[in-house]
Amino acid sequence: MMGSHYFQGLAPLTTRCRPSGAHEMPAPHLLDDIDAALAAACQRLALPAYRAKQVRKWLLEKRAQGWDTMTDLPKALRTQLEGEFQLWTAEVAKHTAADDGTEKLLLQLAGGGRIECVLLRENIGKRAKEVESPASLAPEGRRRTMCISTQVGCAMGCVFCASGLDGVDRNLTTGEIVEQVLRLQHRLGPEERLSHLVVMGMGEPLANLDNLLPALNEVSRPDGLGISPRRITISTVGLPPAIRKLARSEDGSRYRLAISLHAPNDELRNRIVPVNKNIGVEAVMAAADDYYEVSGRRLTFEYVLLAELNDQPEHAHQLVGLLKSRNALLNVIPYNPVEGLPYRTPTMEAQQRFRTILETGGVEVRFRHRKGDKINAACGQLRRSTPPSVVPITSNL
Repeated sequence: MMGSHYFQGLAPLTTRCRPSGAHEMPAPHLLDDIDAALAAACQRLALPAYRAKQVRKWLLEKRAQGWDTMTDLPKALRTQLEGEFQLWTAEVAKHTAADDGTEKLLLQLAGGGRIECVLLRENIGKRAKEVESPASLAPEGRRRTMCISTQVGCAMGCVFCASGLDGVDRNLTTGEIVEQVLRLQHRLGPEERLSHLVVMGMGEPLANLDNLLPALNEVSRPDGLGISPRRITISTVGLPPAIRKLARSEDGSRYRLAISLHAPNDELRNRIVPVNKNIGVEAVMAAADDYYEVSGRRLTFEYVLLAELNDQPEHAHQLVGLLKSRNALLNVIPYNPVEGLPYRTPTMEAQQRFRTILETGGVEVRFRHRKGDKINAACGQLRRSTPPSVVPITSNL
């Protein structure tokens, strides 16, 4: 009991009164707008402004997992703030780790639904636990990338992707997006630091721009996680009006843009990316060019390579025609198997043939190495439910 004792800068504990029979309203999620929420709390509770900065530092820099760990705040104040806000609105329903250092979280959201997010570690050796000190690794070995989601499910319906198998339920809030980053940050070792963020998880990011951009602004602030906007990539299936909105928004053009192309012509893209029927490759490319003109940032085009579907020589030649005159990188992702889907990973021979045509044609191309596929954490494998069995990996990659 605190009784009548007060600490410097601490208002008395108060109870929010509700009419008899009223339903208990959940406390607001602090991560929805950290600065505004803490400023309002300081004013309401007669706290000095520096208390807000202390809380912010604990959350974003010191990786606090709860109010109890914020030890330079008086205990009574911590209790008070705990009654004012929810720090976390999601529960970790499942944590999975792979030998390559990849970790995946399945989060149960208080607002309904489940999502997945992933931590990727580059060049750390055969097993994550064999790394004695991440700081001793070469610079490329310290790359730590987080992949986050923006929606519960996805409405885009890309035929090879697990995220859209059950459609979309809702957009994530700003706080739910930020919470993924902080939850994954808790999985980092003391000497590890987040270096890159990719918005390539569940959902279509540009369908949730109003909540996504404030979240990215939060994690890129120097007094936050300090991730350079140049190391943040937003992926989209290619929604021209939203791409142009992103380019002209106050913060949107600071980030890198990745277009999930997956086919070089409308006939094939209509089959692989059904929303293309209402858009068209030409319109997607024009919007991408517009983003480049505004931002000056090189474009990335993503291309999931599916055996005997979009991996033929003619497709590579058509990609050369689309990309050779653009300042762009083609990121080729050999298909990661998804339980229940009929698609296959191309052979190494087919992959090399595809790559040779692209490089000979003057396209800068990168083939993505598999990471996390054994725990269904690779590109196209994230979903809101855990499949009953593990997909057998039959590719010779």
